[in-house]
Amino acid sequence: MSEIANYQAEAADWRRQLRINDRRTNVVIITFVAIYVFVGLIVDLYFNAKLDTVPISQALIDLVTFKVTPVATLILGAVALLSIYITFSLYDKIVMLGTEYREITKETAKNLSEQQLVNVIEELRLAAGLKFTPKVFLIEADYMNAFASGYSEKSALVAITRGLLAKLNRSELQAVMAHELSHIRHHDIKLTLVATVLSNLMLIVIDMLFYSSLYGGRRSGGGKRDNNNLYIIIVLLRFLLPLVTMILLFYLSRTREYMADAGAVELTRDNTPLANALLKISGDHSDHQEKYAAEYNSTPHENIRLASYIFDPTQAGISLAQATATMFSTHPPLEERLKALGFSKKSKS
Repeated sequence: MSEIANYQAEAADWRRQLRINDRRTNVVIITFVAIYVFVGLIVDLYFNAKLDTVPISQALIDLVTFKVTPVATLILGAVALLSIYITFSLYDKIVMLGTEYREITKETAKNLSEQQLVNVIEELRLAAGLKFTPKVFLIEADYMNAFASGYSEKSALVAITRGLLAKLNRSELQAVMAHELSHIRHHDIKLTLVATVLSNLMLIVIDMLFYSSLYGGRRSGGGKRDNNNLYIIIVLLRFLLPLVTMILLFYLSRTREYMADAGAVELTRDNTPLANALLKISGDHSDHQEKYAAEYNSTPHENIRLASYIFDPTQAGISLAQATATMFSTHPPLEERLKALGFSKKSKS
């Protein structure tokens, strides 16, 4: 008997959920930009306070009104744009780092299941109203997982593991691919790349500022108290920003998964195949914890893909060495996703 038999169907308002998730995604982008600007101002404040005798409040006014050029803020902005450009230009190589993979097309498909994968994606592309068919990559791995990436609809790719292709039936495969194409249709593949780059840059900058303030010494004299206050702010940022960026990525990722699940149901007109697929993927990871843990941990750069996967392997009790710095799961719990899909656990009574 299928595991979905243990759940009962309920109604769900997909369009309302999509509107909510769109608003939340915009909030995440604005918050990241605000934090980045704030860190740039802190850098400028710190170095201007060391050189000038004006109070911090006056230095801030001078920077905001451009009486003093906010050099660090402008430089960080330029570095961020350049880094994002590089990330977008090499996105496919970056997200596939460490994996053994090959591109699947109608011409390169080696068997019926690979040809079926290409056909399913083409059918869903038409249903989703996408102008471009994403590149399809098959990862040689036994665990069941998939993800989408790219910076636009035209550049998008979908990657699927050999294990997932082999263990799902056609309707379940279609539901998973609909989930991934929904990520593309909602443009959140771009948001994930941008959020990752900005968060990493912010942490690098605050680390540089922290060690500069720690070993560079603080100016003595009339401005000592002001610089002490700045030093305290820098120390607080050093320990709070990693937490803030993780919370925002966690918030974005969970929003993305609910949004893509809802989009998959909209494309397939059925919520049962995706629910079945999620239960199969989760159960397969639980049944092969030790084997899959070794496989994930022996694949370099899995941390790049972890937030993009349709299923977070840590939810099946698999410990990932590359995810030790992640305090929060980037995916909603399985039960919550099933509930959002319209299924709740049947009572035993």
